[in-house]
Amino acid sequence: MIQKTVKSNDLVSLSQKCKTLNQLKQIYAHLLTCRLPENPYSIAPLLSASATSKDASLFCYACSIFKHHHHRNTFMYNTMIRGYVLQSHTPIPAILCYLDMLNYGFVPNNYTFPPLIKACTVLIPNSKLSGRLVHGHVVKFGYRDDPFVLSSLIEFYSVIHDMETAKLVFDKSPKRDVVVWTAMIDGYGKAGDVENARALFDEMPERNAISWSAMMAAYSRVSHFREVLSLFRQMQEVGTKPNESVLVSVLTASAHLGAVTQGLWVHSFAKRYNLESNTILATALVDMYSKCGYVEAALWVFEGISNKDARAWNAMIAGVAMNGDARKSLELFNKMVEYGGVQPTETTFVAVLTACTHAKMVDKGLELFDQMGNLYGVKPGLEHYGCVVDLLARAGLVEEAEKFTEVKMGGLRRGDVNVWGALLAACRVHGNVEVGDRIWKKLAEMGVADCGIHVLSYNMYKAAGMELEANRVRNMISEAGMKKKPGSSVIELNGVAEEFLIGDVCHPQAEEIVNMLDSLCKMVNLEG
Repeated sequence: MIQKTVKSNDLVSLSQKCKTLNQLKQIYAHLLTCRLPENPYSIAPLLSASATSKDASLFCYACSIFKHHHHRNTFMYNTMIRGYVLQSHTPIPAILCYLDMLNYGFVPNNYTFPPLIKACTVLIPNSKLSGRLVHGHVVKFGYRDDPFVLSSLIEFYSVIHDMETAKLVFDKSPKRDVVVWTAMIDGYGKAGDVENARALFDEMPERNAISWSAMMAAYSRVSHFREVLSLFRQMQEVGTKPNESVLVSVLTASAHLGAVTQGLWVHSFAKRYNLESNTILATALVDMYSKCGYVEAALWVFEGISNKDARAWNAMIAGVAMNGDARKSLELFNKMVEYGGVQPTETTFVAVLTACTHAKMVDKGLELFDQMGNLYGVKPGLEHYGCVVDLLARAGLVEEAEKFTEVKMGGLRRGDVNVWGALLAACRVHGNVEVGDRIWKKLAEMGVADCGIHVLSYNMYKAAGMELEANRVRNMISEAGMKKKPGSSVIELNGVAEEFLIGDVCHPQAEEIVNMLDSLCKMVNLEG
């Protein structure tokens, strides 16, 4: 029970320790009996603790307190605006709360605008005007130089893809601290403009772990994974301690490059600083080990995650599937829904359908596809339809795959390169040129300009001995100036990932590598 007398300066501490709705009600009841509600400063600590709590019931009670409390101040309004955005993700009540604040004559301060601008950001794409109007209020009330307000504005303009205005806000700021610099870098990164992001990053007078993280995330978004690892090495050289976000970016890059040595270092670092309890980081470790072929290590990390969310399950299900154990993948799926109590997502079904495809488990795959919407309430997307087409096609059921495309998907126009590629590849492998020819002609009529699709069609006709049709496709590729993305391979040597592209001679040791390959080929021919 709450003691009968509580000093005013103890209210902040007591409110912060409040963990249940009953405790919150006890504190509020005490304030009522002491006739303190008339003083907004007595209510403020309680309101702040409950409105920004992760407990939905506490936030609801905070809303009730605020609604029935007529002695308010700017701090209380700021608290509720922040609560609406952070707790319930409801931007409109946050904006209405701000308007109510102005209506009652309260003046906003620098703590008002960051959550308010965040509310406008959440409201996108429904309304871009609200954020611009709030920007006007920022100028009107004299807070255009506040770094946290500026970083929020930069984020807003980045989200609405107005980088020109975001840069204008940045350039006009007389007090550009690390927060403002990082916001601008992150904005460019989310827009996919890594060149401008890196130019600003190199120009920064001061960096912290969040700045490094923003730049690494920018590279990761555009799949420049070698740059992520290079930047991480630079970060280590200057002695900046990485945070969890940096480690996740490094693990993502390591997974794509197969750089297991770098991934092992991150895992060791996470153990040393007790970061393994971070579910996002642990999930990234599962993904990295799986993609590098260390399934047992991935399973060991996965089992150690105390609160497995959908992402963790998805990473492990996909991990065992990509390493050829479809039955283990389905076993994990069953554990996820039956014992884990976790709702499967779109990503979950991509993973299990892919597992069924590689194991040629057609009936099970079709059963899972039907259960998606009927049993689990997950609406199939284009990627799921593509998985089923691939499932049928790889099993040699080319006509069934074509029928599925026409009946379930609404025709080839509703598909993408994955669906078309799966059909054409199956036609070539299983020698069904009749279906392949029909599909190719439809795609040609649609004006599909994907080089990979044309190459698959050429190979199909070539394998069937249909030289005239093969030459026609080859001429189309040549006339359209299509170029297939070159294949590549990555190896890790002494902790450094080296990438090699077909036909690329830019590597500093390219001549030595070619000579070594020639020597190896000659040795193989001699032994043969």
